[in-house]
Amino acid sequence: MPGWRDARHLGHGLFASLGPEDSGHSHQQIISLFDDTIYISIWGKIVQLSDRIGRRMKLQDLHVLMTVVQAGSMGKAARHLNTSQPNISKSIADLEDALGVRLLDRHRQGVEPTKYGRALLDCGVSVFDDLRQGLKNIEFLADPAAGEVRIGSTSLVAASFVSAVVERLCRRYPRIVFHLVTAEAETLHRELSERNVDLLVARRFGRIADERQGFDFLFDDSFVVVAGAQHRWARRRRIALAELANEAWVLPPPASVVGSVAMEAFRASGLDYPRVTVVTVPPEVRTSLLASGLFLTIVPASALRFPTARPELKVLPVTLPMTRVPVGIVTLKNRTLSPVAKLFIDHARDVARPLAKGK
Repeated sequence: MPGWRDARHLGHGLFASLGPEDSGHSHQQIISLFDDTIYISIWGKIVQLSDRIGRRMKLQDLHVLMTVVQAGSMGKAARHLNTSQPNISKSIADLEDALGVRLLDRHRQGVEPTKYGRALLDCGVSVFDDLRQGLKNIEFLADPAAGEVRIGSTSLVAASFVSAVVERLCRRYPRIVFHLVTAEAETLHRELSERNVDLLVARRFGRIADERQGFDFLFDDSFVVVAGAQHRWARRRRIALAELANEAWVLPPPASVVGSVAMEAFRASGLDYPRVTVVTVPPEVRTSLLASGLFLTIVPASALRFPTARPELKVLPVTLPMTRVPVGIVTLKNRTLSPVAKLFIDHARDVARPLAKGK
């Protein structure tokens, strides 16, 4: 506490200038007395502030503030909360009075938080998240076989590895509810930071940009070229990537993870990007088209193993010049996980163990 250190330093200098005849106490006794006085004064202010906030600051008012900022205006927030605009204004005024600072700037387009408002909003997100987690803990204690968890992942990971973990958990805990949120990696990490999901199951390419997020390794994944079991290349024992350059490919856009892997693989082999016959993102569409025996695609190797093996698909003996990519659990470092989220992570480690051993 800077104010405490500055006051203490000033007190030490003042009493050090006194001679023995100036006091019946030793300098050390005087300094100790001065320290105690400053401590009591500062602690008293902290207690007063805590008492004032505890008596006057309400969770409902904090919820109103968060809704107003999200809606962009008090009128929209009032309609969203099914209340009147004067009630919204009173909640904001009560908060500002309790804290002694202005939380919102009003303008013609609506409202936006001040620096004090943004600080309180960050705190509010944590407070309500901790409350939700606390309620989940209580529910789990009341019924250890039930609960819910929100898991974020890309559609390909959700359809393979995450599905395998969910299937295993459902057999033992049939009343657990799983919310699977699928999106691109950037969106998923933002959803985690905003506490809209409990955890991510994701691949890591380089370092995680957000230092608040931690990565718990599960297994290394690789990318493979896949065809339908009836494809003319399916029985070959050795294939060079160059031999497949003129085949009909079904791939997602080059900006996607799999698309960028394909582009890098062909570039590293000194080849132009292949003619892509079908451009589509959903992995289930791509694997469905492979059944015709006409197309090739690239997928993570784990997608063919989970939740069960895919005998209708054939991994071609093609070496892609790509390093293995780690897959793991991503969580917020200082966030307390619910018991069901922890249960999911434990089962994810069990499902991943055979792959981790084979890295």
